[in-house]
Amino acid sequence: MQKVEHIGIAVKDLEEAEQVYSALFSSQPYKRETVASEKVITSFFKNGPNKIELLQSTDPESAISKFIEKKGEGIHHIAFAVVDIKAEMKRLSTQGFRLLSDEPKRGADNKWICFVHPKSTNGVLIELCQEAAD
Repeated sequence: MQKVEHIGIAVKDLEEAEQVYSALFSSQPYKRETVASEKVITSFFKNGPNKIELLQSTDPESAISKFIEKKGEGIHHIAFAVVDIKAEMKRLSTQGFRLLSDEPKRGADNKWICFVHPKSTNGVLIELCQEAAD
């Protein structure tokens, strides 16, 4: 793993959250994107070298909706940049980590992604991110 790629924050109201983070960072989000496969709308902020991803559910059955229902709004995941997501998935799986998918999926911000179950990472949902070449 290379670095923290972003921190994902689950929110109920994306527009309201964008106002809060715009005031906090004194800047506007650089990207808003719908990720149909994850049933979310995302909004990205940059603050120095760091990125924050706000996630609002588009479906009451989505993982974000269930997360907010159970835990409330807040930090949902920490994403790490990787060079070769398939190799990293294989390495982690071999070491006993539980992956939430067998293959990488297309995620937001032009990334291939895979999540590592929080039960195998001391309660923290980890996302692996690789820049998509296409």
